[in-house]
Amino acid sequence: MAGAAGSSGELESVRVTRILRDDIVLGRRPPGSRLIERDIAAELNVSRLPVREAIRTLVAEGVVIARPRTWAVVREFTHDDIRAFAEVREAIETLIFVFAAERHDAAGIARLSEAYRRELVAARDGDAETARRAAAEFHEVAVDLAANEMLGELIAVFLTRLRWLFGQHDDLLAMADEHRVILEAVAARDTAALRAIIPAHLASGQSAAERRLARADIAL
Repeated sequence: MAGAAGSSGELESVRVTRILRDDIVLGRRPPGSRLIERDIAAELNVSRLPVREAIRTLVAEGVVIARPRTWAVVREFTHDDIRAFAEVREAIETLIFVFAAERHDAAGIARLSEAYRRELVAARDGDAETARRAAAEFHEVAVDLAANEMLGELIAVFLTRLRWLFGQHDDLLAMADEHRVILEAVAARDTAALRAIIPAHLASGQSAAERRLARADIAL
């Protein structure tokens, strides 16, 4: 019975973490929002323990800031944060897509194509949340196709921040079209093209995040 109770508690923590993570990366809990354990527990109809564990996980993922003796808050990213993230991400993701091009099989390309297809359909329908989820999945599938455990571990460190970055894109069709170009290069095993395409694609995402941050600065 104790084991079952422990398993149930772990599942509850995972569920709460997923809900809060989605709320943050999709903008439902904006930067600077306070994460008050008792309020979130009441909102999600859970005890405070899984909420506390979820917040701890999100602190480790870099999207929540813990403040001793007060509430945790959703992280407010700065221009320096975005630039630092972009520098690291460019090196890692270029390698991921190059390896994906070299190592993919037909089933892998089918998965990448399906993620792109769902992103494009959602973008055309104006469904921003689904489009951004599919865009993130496109990159996650590429990690699998790269078949490099160490690269997978490195990208996992900032995967939530990567999803947050996708949430800053306003031009969903443009983002989908960039993924189409990447998909075609991966399918063609054109690693030389990818070494140019990926940095440009990531720079586009960085610019979108910096524009949104600049608008927020002006609003203040």
